[in-house]
Amino acid sequence: MKRNSSDQRLLIVDDREDMLKVLKQVIKGKCSCKIDLARSGYEAIDKVKKTDPDVVLTDIKMPDLDGLSLLREVLAFDSSISVIIMTGYATVESAVEALKDGALDFFQKPFDNDMVIHAVKKGMERTWLLRENRRLQQQIASRQEHYGLVGKSSPMMKVLELMNRVADTDVTVLIRGESGTGKELAARAIHQMSNRAKRKMITVNCPALPEQILESELFGYKKGAFTGASTDKTGLFLAANGSTILLDEIADIPLSIQTKLLRVLQEKEIRPLGATSYMKVDVRVIASTNQDLEEKIAKGTFREDLYYRLNVVTVTMPSLKEMSEDIPVLAQHFLRQYSEEYGKEGLQFAPESIRCLMQREWKGNVRQLQNAVKRAVLLASSDVIWPTDIPSDSEKNGSSNVITMPCVSHLPYKKAKEEIVNRFSVAYLSKALQASDGNVTAAARRCGLERQSLQRLLKRHGLNPASFRHHSAEKT
Repeated sequence: MKRNSSDQRLLIVDDREDMLKVLKQVIKGKCSCKIDLARSGYEAIDKVKKTDPDVVLTDIKMPDLDGLSLLREVLAFDSSISVIIMTGYATVESAVEALKDGALDFFQKPFDNDMVIHAVKKGMERTWLLRENRRLQQQIASRQEHYGLVGKSSPMMKVLELMNRVADTDVTVLIRGESGTGKELAARAIHQMSNRAKRKMITVNCPALPEQILESELFGYKKGAFTGASTDKTGLFLAANGSTILLDEIADIPLSIQTKLLRVLQEKEIRPLGATSYMKVDVRVIASTNQDLEEKIAKGTFREDLYYRLNVVTVTMPSLKEMSEDIPVLAQHFLRQYSEEYGKEGLQFAPESIRCLMQREWKGNVRQLQNAVKRAVLLASSDVIWPTDIPSDSEKNGSSNVITMPCVSHLPYKKAKEEIVNRFSVAYLSKALQASDGNVTAAARRCGLERQSLQRLLKRHGLNPASFRHHSAEKT
């Protein structure tokens, strides 16, 4: 967003009419901003709320509301406004207090005109930068969940910022990253943020199709091009005309098709099988891969010139290990999604479940976390998801540990043992309460404990029998 100095506003505040006129005259000749005047602190507050100025230049000593109080009121309304304090009664203490409370600058009357103009221009620059940054952050924040891209960690914010900058262009984008990091989701987000969003994005799963079929799918063919070609076929590039095409896992495209793809990127044209001439297409190409393209180039299985055509802008999706601080946000996002999908609204994670998710090694990245939360929602038999509801890595091999050891392997032995015992107790007691529909007496009998002993254990581990009683309500 380009800055227009004529749209910027300065509010000058002073209880002396002659000082307001002098300051307006001095600044007007050097700054093209709009200038408003206020003759008291309260009038200034009213004008700040109505006009939202970029800079407030105010006297510190005024009869109704002094400059320091006005400073605090202005910054409480909008912290991006730059406030400059001026006074004929300067003291070190008031200067320090003003700067400490957030004033941009502070100077004493009588003042040098150039000094005032410089301070106002510096304030305008600061406010514009703060507001532009805020606008971009709000834009990204409003889009990230809308397009399925969730997270506020530094790696994810960098990706979102890059995507935001390139989305509304026609530049070719190469999306790289480990399996499960959301490369296709990123491609869809780029398309949805672009001026091509009104048309459907075409996705091609390159490894899923044999070479001959992939070529005809991409470029189409003419009737009679080969045995069985009884009619013309429109290829996917032509179907994506005016839109975006995603070439998913492009590293697996055969060399023969790489050559034709290079021409699409260079000349923006295709030739269907059996055709004698080329056809122009207006297609934005996004490619994705989890493979090492540089290694494939060295082995001669991927064309170097195609790599450079694809690699105009590279978006590298971070692994979940790199953005581990986003795990709680992602887990809550998936919990909301699947709770609504499976009619289990009201589900929540136990605090120890979030800790367990944070300590897990997610080799399958966001996709693995998503599947783990989905399964936990399906299997949860109460309103709370416990660590025992979260599938462990060992379950892939057909076994299931009640306690996931990686969740405690970082702790000293005694702490790890205490944590394991606590988790066992929570899991065991939860199952007993579930089986008895929250009836403490029945649960105590099931556990072989006295009722008072079970109540003490429930209190110690923060388990509320009432949260397990929904089963009874459903039965009645």
